[in-house]
Amino acid sequence: MTDRPRGDGTPEDGTPEYHWLYGSEGGTPPAEPRPDETRVMPVQPRPDQPSPPGDPAVTAPTYEPPPLPPPPPGQPPTPTPGGGQRPPRRRGGVKRAVRIVLLLLVAWLVYLVAVPFFAWTKVDGVAFEPKGQRPDDQPGTTYLMVGSDSRAGLSAEERKKYGTGNASGQRTDTIMLLHTGDGPNLLMSIPRDSLVDVPGYGTTKINAAYAFGGPKLLVRTIEQNTGIRVDEYIEIGLGGLAGVVDAVGGIEICPTEAMKDPLADLDIEKGCQEANGEVALGYARSRHTSNIGDIERVKHQREVVAAIGDEVMSPWTFVNPVRYWRLWNAVPDFFAFGEGMGPFQAGRWAMAMTSVDLSCVVPISDLAVHWDPDRSEQLFGLIREDKTGDVPKGLCTPTGLPKSVTG
Repeated sequence: MTDRPRGDGTPEDGTPEYHWLYGSEGGTPPAEPRPDETRVMPVQPRPDQPSPPGDPAVTAPTYEPPPLPPPPPGQPPTPTPGGGQRPPRRRGGVKRAVRIVLLLLVAWLVYLVAVPFFAWTKVDGVAFEPKGQRPDDQPGTTYLMVGSDSRAGLSAEERKKYGTGNASGQRTDTIMLLHTGDGPNLLMSIPRDSLVDVPGYGTTKINAAYAFGGPKLLVRTIEQNTGIRVDEYIEIGLGGLAGVVDAVGGIEICPTEAMKDPLADLDIEKGCQEANGEVALGYARSRHTSNIGDIERVKHQREVVAAIGDEVMSPWTFVNPVRYWRLWNAVPDFFAFGEGMGPFQAGRWAMAMTSVDLSCVVPISDLAVHWDPDRSEQLFGLIREDKTGDVPKGLCTPTGLPKSVTG
């Protein structure tokens, strides 16, 4: 009779169960178990218990992590540690740098706008428009620029430094008309000794109009004698020219001969050279080193004004915050502008000064200084009609004399 397993899985004869199942010598089990046999399942060890050595049937399965999700379109896969791939660049740092640059740019633009408006709050407005009949509005814009030789505001040390003396009263060393429009920009000097009719005072020197009645009488005198309507007014004090030149770091002047004028405190050599405010002012004021006197002086004045305009509007002015601040804060101390003129109009005037195409003296017939009635009226008419592009070369000359006379 075949031994049957006991309830605890051990045969009645004491033979171990696996001997009973597979034979005492470890033979192979039968292909199919008998119906009355108990099937023994392999024991799976718990995760916290080690598997019996050498028993493949109870070895714990190897854990394999789930696969990573595919990267979104357009993005390189994230490298695995030790894979040798370069980690992707962080976009957050680039965006932060762009934001910083944009903030700095906005702050700079605010500075460029705020400084002129701040300086403009301290600028004096000048009532320059005369009452009564005036020329009708004309195309283009005509600016009247007046250089006052008033010593007001200059200390005794500054008067000595600039060689201005102690003359009382207020006169005009410089009178210029700048016309801008569809044609070339034209800058025309009016010699201060020009003999014209001053309303209420008869024929006298044109700078007397300023001494008698200030800006209003000077504007009325110019409009009455030229027929040109004055749209804007700019006045520069005697020390203003030197102050602005120093604010922009100096200008270049090109005297055609050596100049020594003790009255203007000037002593310079021939040729192009850098000039500070003191030298530039003396160069613009001197009239005793040439046989054409005031005519030569207004030529130097136009040269200095144009050089200042070039420096003021140079890119370095807008890049250098110190220079920009110094320049705009020099304006209230040295400049006065006509009522109604704002910082934008002043900027347009400054830009026009950097691109003067025609520079001349009002046409004169002699050094006395009488205006040439035919030639001057021809030039005035072209300005009134905004046709500066039609001005012939012989009409706009550096001295105001005909081209054949000046050479």
